[in-house]
Amino acid sequence: MKKLILSVLLFAGIVTTSQAQTKTTEKAKTSTSAVKATTGPKKADGTPDMRYAENKGKSAATTGPKKADGTPDMRFAENKGKAAATATPKKKG
Repeated sequence: MKKLILSVLLFAGIVTTSQAQTKTTEKAKTSTSAVKATTGPKKADGTPDMRYAENKGKSAATTGPKKADGTPDMRFAENKGKAAATATPKKKG
């Protein structure tokens, strides 16, 4: 009798667990040719792929003075203002 009750409970547990899984819905695919024509090729994470010439001119870099390594020099006001406008808020952890 104990084996029967345990097997019924085990079966009920398996059935409820399998039904609790939700199916993921696929996002509607948009026309990628129109996107590529306007923005250029992108990486898998959505950022522009800088290997292509059409993306090299569209970088969101600042136009002010740069350091020797090519990064914006934050000592200048025009670089500080652009960095603050494009910066994302930091998460408090």
